[in-house]
Amino acid sequence: MRSGAVIDHLVPERYQPEWLPGSVARHAADLDMLPVGSPGKVGILHLAFERVGGRTELTGHYQKTPLQIARPLYYDPERPDMPYLMFMSAGGGVLQGDRYRIDVSCGEGSSVHLTTQAATRIYRMEQDYATQLVNLTAGPGGYLEYLPDTTIPFAGSRYYQRLRVTVAPDATVVLGETLMAGRLARGERHAYTAYCSDVEVRDSSARLLFADPLRLVPGERPVTGPAVMAGFGLLASLYVVTAAQPAQVVADTMHAVLTGTGLRAGASVLPGDRGAWARILGDRSPEVEAALQLTWNAVRELLLGVPAPDRRKQ
Repeated sequence: MRSGAVIDHLVPERYQPEWLPGSVARHAADLDMLPVGSPGKVGILHLAFERVGGRTELTGHYQKTPLQIARPLYYDPERPDMPYLMFMSAGGGVLQGDRYRIDVSCGEGSSVHLTTQAATRIYRMEQDYATQLVNLTAGPGGYLEYLPDTTIPFAGSRYYQRLRVTVAPDATVVLGETLMAGRLARGERHAYTAYCSDVEVRDSSARLLFADPLRLVPGERPVTGPAVMAGFGLLASLYVVTAAQPAQVVADTMHAVLTGTGLRAGASVLPGDRGAWARILGDRSPEVEAALQLTWNAVRELLLGVPAPDRRKQ
């Protein structure tokens, strides 16, 4: 890290969640393999972006394997000032006892797109559980997109993810999440032990704007009801936190696009009219990913006046 206070990233208080859902916490156990905190079991990314000389630059960077980043790319001709940054994992997936933490701060007037190299695979766990903490901050006038690829919990996995976002009053944050019910091609559908996540978005004074908890624990309660994944294999969400356009206009824009996809989907305003969100259900990855891409593109056109680029993964 090139600037700011010195941070000890490897103290357990940094990478261990201060709270866990009981459905995940009950599986806490010592590992016969490398214990929690061992090299390769704690992945850290701490990144800072600032507006420098007419474009956004990566000005702070700390990483610890298995988490790492590729070099920021400026390949969008419509937004040559915006870097596209890819998170990567050297481990190829999330294992029992893994603890990941990602912190990204975007300074005043900066614009950043964050994604992942590929789908996040959460492997079978016989001992303990795995967690990921993601903390994103968008400063005044900032524009931040976080659109990771699909998360796939394998049979027997236990996982908790917390996404915390802090957004300035005039900043925009676009968040995407896609969850697959398991390795569907192998006949695994909701065979994981516990998949739990929390999305929390706050303003600059730490006041909670909205939260979206998800608790999928097949052994405790149905996960195929109308309020969760119904009978579908994929669930995608897109949150657009912004004051750049009225919340109802953003919701109507997303709804109009989703109506034409033929999928089970809908859009609505966020609490306090701080933007809008959409949820998409489908059975095949290509159709769900295409619907999410179309919705993101419509949001881009509305808020930035430019289309969304093709997200290169190679």
